[in-house]
Amino acid sequence: MNALQGSDRDSFRDAERAELLGAGLETLQEVAVARDQLRDAISGLQILGDEATKKRADRLLRQLESFEPSVTLIGQIKSGKTSLVNALIGQTALLPADVNPWTSVVTSLHLHPDAPAFKETASFQFFDENEWDRLVSGGGRIGELASRAGADDELEKIKAQAAEMREKSRKRLGQKFELLLGQRRDYGYVDQYLIERYVCLGEDHDDDEPTSHDEQGRFADVTKAADLSIQRSGLPIRLCLRDTPGVNDTFMMREQITIRALRDSRICVVVLSAHQALSSTDLALIRLITHVKSRDVIIFVNRIDELSDPKTQVPQIEASIAETLARHKGPEEAKVIFGSALWAGHVLDGRLSDLPPASKDSLLAWSESTDLERLYGDVPLRDPDKQAWILSGVPALQRAISMRIAESLAKATLQRIASSALNLTSAVEARNRISERETGVPGRDKLDGAEAQRRFDEILSSQTQKIRDSFDAILAEFSDRMDRVQASFLERATASLIVHLETQGDTTPWTYDPTGLRMLLGSSHKVLVRKSKATFEAATQEVAAELSQLYRRSFGLQPDDMTIAQPRAPQASAPVSLGRTIALDLNGSWWKRWWFHRRGYKAYAANFHDLIKTETDPFVSELRDDLAQEIRTTALEAFDAFLAEQRSVFTSLNEMAQANPDRLQAKVAEMATGDHAALLKKTMNTLREYAK
Repeated sequence: MNALQGSDRDSFRDAERAELLGAGLETLQEVAVARDQLRDAISGLQILGDEATKKRADRLLRQLESFEPSVTLIGQIKSGKTSLVNALIGQTALLPADVNPWTSVVTSLHLHPDAPAFKETASFQFFDENEWDRLVSGGGRIGELASRAGADDELEKIKAQAAEMREKSRKRLGQKFELLLGQRRDYGYVDQYLIERYVCLGEDHDDDEPTSHDEQGRFADVTKAADLSIQRSGLPIRLCLRDTPGVNDTFMMREQITIRALRDSRICVVVLSAHQALSSTDLALIRLITHVKSRDVIIFVNRIDELSDPKTQVPQIEASIAETLARHKGPEEAKVIFGSALWAGHVLDGRLSDLPPASKDSLLAWSESTDLERLYGDVPLRDPDKQAWILSGVPALQRAISMRIAESLAKATLQRIASSALNLTSAVEARNRISERETGVPGRDKLDGAEAQRRFDEILSSQTQKIRDSFDAILAEFSDRMDRVQASFLERATASLIVHLETQGDTTPWTYDPTGLRMLLGSSHKVLVRKSKATFEAATQEVAAELSQLYRRSFGLQPDDMTIAQPRAPQASAPVSLGRTIALDLNGSWWKRWWFHRRGYKAYAANFHDLIKTETDPFVSELRDDLAQEIRTTALEAFDAFLAEQRSVFTSLNEMAQANPDRLQAKVAEMATGDHAALLKKTMNTLREYAK
């Protein structure tokens, strides 16, 4: 048989790559099937309902199509995170991994399944003027800490570094520098050179308008975020991967951006190097993931291709990671996966034979210690590419990500949309029941149309005010609790300082671990989430009960005639802002010298109290003014959406109840058709299944 040539070889290679990239995404394929079934059911609702119902069904379809779960990747420098991202997106050269460190901004990669009419796009957002002024005038977060600690020499050094950074950016960008701040640039294509210009830290340029591809890092200093929309073979649904600059930013200017990226994603992948594993030097990394649910943290230990004896070393590394996380109160039972982005990249490029000799030896050793058939099922043992792809850990990582998306994000989204659609479909069925009944003398407790409308408006108004009052009380209690936690922490820390001074004097620097404060604030957040969920569920249940009674008195509908599906409480974001760096986390020389700039125990205690209160105030304010308000806002928005659905339902039922006999007869005739009845039954069954 002749070897494949030309386009046939390319087609074969594309199919092979798609098969490789699809490994581990089986659960997402199930999500795609569920999404399609739900889409068909809602499309049926468009046929069955009136104009108002069709409009709401259109809105639900748009929500369904826009579902895009996101995963944030954070990691150590030199962990090979960018190479891993390239493997996950199936484009080994898109993000330049040979620049160290290449990532300077949060890059959101919006991955789309294959579609003929799809167009790639790129968007880059620049820092605004206030953010830049804060960096240059105060040295960013590090400058704030040094300023509060009184380390004037260090502060001046930091300001000088920031000013030098600004001058380099101004020199590189010329008159465009000020014009770019706060702006955004959009492109109708994506390629490596475009990304290098906006995302990669590179060399300085003397010319104002470089014209060659040698523009690496031209806009990186002022770029805050990048959004790239690309296609990804083998992907069943849309997916967003967020690559972050990590936690080693000199000025901590991007630490908060990374924290926001983690908040926007339920799932976090921590990328480590097999040679670095996880140590006390990674405390900033551990702090960021401590407040993410253990189930939503995946640890990928990369670069096992550099291990000489992976069979022996991998268990040792895994035990070391578990011990470090336990010692520093990190996430418990986080999923740990071992692999090699290098192996994955060579497989995707069809260059497995070009692996360095040491990497080949490591691959062979790892394959001999791994039972591929037991772990991954029917794997062609004589296909080296598929074996190497599995051993790279990428399919295992994709499987872990897919399962977490399916179990949490996808399930919650499909349930929410299905519940809304079920309420609309129940209204269609109830309209049919109303049209079937004979009109006559109303029962003694039956309400006329005007009174029914008044009672309905009263229920919605009172319940809206009630849930808002409840959330106001919850947030006020939460705020008070956080104030007490902070005050208690400061009291204990100050008392510990005084004891230290009395026993050790002022010649020995004193340290105090803020982990306890973070844990107590985290516990307060859990109480807030729990009470918010209970309040939301109680409110929707009460609304459903009151409206069921109203529908009975207004339209003669019994509970079996009319289903009111209650939405689930929205999921709350993890309090990852508790992972931000504060003075007590640092052990720099300037922090230690702080102790020697004071005289007298009272001066130590007073200055310490003021410093740490100022440092911990952002914890409290971010939890209270940001996360807590977000919980309140999302819950009230979901509640208002539920009421809006019921308003549409009530209007539709009331219209049918007030219809003239001719209209009712026409509706009865429409219902008599077999197609109508069958479609309604099928739609109801599908929606009930996903609304559970």
